[in-house]
Amino acid sequence: MQKKLAPKLFGTDGVRGRANISPMTVETAVALGRATGKLFRQSEEDGRPRVVIGKDTRRSCYMIENALIAGLCSMGVETLMVGPLPTPGVAFITRAYRAAAGIVISASHNKFHDNGIKFFNSEGYKFTQAWEAEVEALVSANDFTDSLPDDEDMGRNTKVVGADGRYIEFVKATYAKKRTLKRLKIVLDCANGAAYRVAPLVFRELDAEVFTYGIEPNGININSNCGSLHPQTVQKAVIDHQADVGIALDGDADRVVLIDENAQVVDGDAILAICARDMKQRGVLKSNKVVGTLMSNFGFMDAMDSLGIEVVRAKVGDRNVLQEMLKHGCNLGGEQSGHILFLDHNTTGDGLVSALQVLRIMLETGSRLSDLAGIVQRYPQAHVNVAVESKPPLEEMEGLGTILKRVEKLLANKGRVVVRYSGTEKICRVMVEGPRQQMVDKLAEEVAGTVRKEIGDA
Repeated sequence: MQKKLAPKLFGTDGVRGRANISPMTVETAVALGRATGKLFRQSEEDGRPRVVIGKDTRRSCYMIENALIAGLCSMGVETLMVGPLPTPGVAFITRAYRAAAGIVISASHNKFHDNGIKFFNSEGYKFTQAWEAEVEALVSANDFTDSLPDDEDMGRNTKVVGADGRYIEFVKATYAKKRTLKRLKIVLDCANGAAYRVAPLVFRELDAEVFTYGIEPNGININSNCGSLHPQTVQKAVIDHQADVGIALDGDADRVVLIDENAQVVDGDAILAICARDMKQRGVLKSNKVVGTLMSNFGFMDAMDSLGIEVVRAKVGDRNVLQEMLKHGCNLGGEQSGHILFLDHNTTGDGLVSALQVLRIMLETGSRLSDLAGIVQRYPQAHVNVAVESKPPLEEMEGLGTILKRVEKLLANKGRVVVRYSGTEKICRVMVEGPRQQMVDKLAEEVAGTVRKEIGDA
């Protein structure tokens, strides 16, 4: 008899979905707490592991946080509650407290009605897929009677005071010693998310003049017409305040896009190129390689080629980028979305660290951001997101296969088309890159129309 597989909970970035709907329910959160608690206790020598729990500013974080804590404590795990803190901050605090693991309750750049749970190991890296499969099996079985601790060994929850301050000092320490941001005027958008308290302090304590937006979270306005996915507010504010640079974070502050002094968006490809050139010039770019993704613009590839830097393309997703970085001995990698990993500083993407690296380069070279970003001459791209009812294998969709062959033939060697499912939402993403914007816009709509017809969510 074939063994029944446990239901799939984990996607490309933890467990994610609409709050109060499976899998993001109180019941699942308790079961996840118990399942991970059992594994943490088994791997902890003294049998009393500590787990750091952080979150963003969504209203549903309260119920999920309490459910997770209940599950963990019921298994004899001590929980350390740090409150709203960026994802990279939780990874750092996990290492700093020498905890067995860190848990972040966040759906990153998604709208407020979604939420997610992602796990970091004691070193601040995301757990392996094999570990996730083990957790899924335990949640599916949902029988922990053989692992429940004695009454006196049940876990306790402690509210941590000072985690914000420790993370702020950590971020500031990644900036050049004895240097400040005194000459810079900055517009900062925290997306009403996890960085609303810490981000303004980081830049102000480094003596920048800071104009803040998105720092009044109410539980439902996270990522709402603000942050890295909606940079229009920052673009306008940069002009209004005659600022040198705009910084737009997402809901959990692990990604960033920048706005130059002319209100033009500087995305992850440009940030990665700016930092790769600087690191090579300083002799600190390991392996003379940088990791991008399948979505990296051809213009980024051209820029790296002109500098003699090899680009390793990873699948989309920070886990995949990190995997390739470790495989190739790289210390710099990232995504077009603004998720940049500096492994010399942190184990996951950190929007604040990324922004500071670019600000340092601006000041040290005396350059405007627009001049630095000119290293990447972007090829026209078109992006279309299609809401889908299900996610069947793309290669099995005959209609899609037919149109992809036609589009690839039209683009020849002067462009490409990428169709993939989102790992965190019920969305199929279509990207077409080519020589002319009008052409790629038209082709992207044709491909998206085929996807919509075959599996679209009507």
